[in-house]
Amino acid sequence: MVMEEKAASRKRSGIVDQEQLKKRLEMLDKRLDNIDSVVTALVERVMRQPVTIEVSCPKCGNVVQISVTSNVKSGSKG
Repeated sequence: MVMEEKAASRKRSGIVDQEQLKKRLEMLDKRLDNIDSVVTALVERVMRQPVTIEVSCPKCGNVVQISVTSNVKSGSKG
């Protein structure tokens, strides 16, 4: 009887581990989708107009500006 209880306990623990893994994979998938959306929006904006990013060093306070521009000219329709 004790052996059966231990086996059942291990089986339940395996199911719980699988459920936790499934939840973590779903969370990772959502995070990757969010990152993809942000990167896509940034690229679309860069294709239309230049973007300047300012980053300041937390130690010395120096500000670095990064300009991102596109070398593709947008064509006019019509």
